Amino acid sequence: MNKLTYGSYLKIEELLGLQQPLSNPAHHDELLFIIVHQVYELWFRQMLHEIEAAITHLGTDDLLRVSKNFRRIHAIQHLLEQQVDVLETMTPQEFNAFREHLNPASGFQSVQFREIEFLCGAQRSSYLKFLESTPPEHDRLERRLREPTLYDALKTLLSKRGFAAESSQTLVQSFKTIYDDSERYYDLYLLLEEFIEFDERFLLWRGRHVRMVERMIGMKPGTGGSLGVSYLERTLSKKFFPELWEVRTLLGVREVTTP
Repeated sequence: MNKLTYGSYLKIEELLGLQQPLSNPAHHDELLFIIVHQVYELWFRQMLHEIEAAITHLGTDDLLRVSKNFRRIHAIQHLLEQQVDVLETMTPQEFNAFREHLNPASGFQSVQFREIEFLCGAQRSSYLKFLESTPPEHDRLERRLREPTLYDALKTLLSKRGFAAESSQTLVQSFKTIYDDSERYYDLYLLLEEFIEFDERFLLWRGRHVRMVERMIGMKPGTGGSLGVSYLERTLSKKFFPELWEVRTLLGVREVTTP
């Protein structure tokens, strides 16, 4: 049996063999494009790992561990946004020199990204017919559609703590109660702030990605046949936890009672 080494443990030789540019001769910047997106997929895998753990810990009311999960998730989200800086060291001319070789592949087809969306509550089965996924990937997505989501886990926890969470309206009121009496419900208050930070960081990354795509290709269609920037713009209004945003309008507002 061969002695374990840094390279063998991390499968470095196999890892470095996964970057295979399609342009011929290989364009200098295609390697960067491949590496950045492969790294995205690795971080998506870790995010899924942490979200699954957070759901489990919410189920046991272990909010300290949930906070640890979110701390790591937020750090990963920050890295996802920073990777746009690396991509933007490539000019539109440089990207367009090899872009034609990407057809019909597209980031829209990222199965792990859809898994994250599904697991956070954006469970849209209509996505399945647009994804060029393998049978195992399709099965994973189908399973995600059936699994309790991160938002479901939060609602279940609130119900166990005596808060109503049956409808959007009652959920907003429960959130308001927690925020209005944050000293009494301090652990839940901090938990809600973890959730809103997750949602906000996701929106910030989406926005940064849209502007980067527009900077690179303008209003051209996406390589996978999507509408490109026009489609991506529509994703900027997606919120995983809409009631957590809605409640902010009510905070600090005094209720007017009729004499």
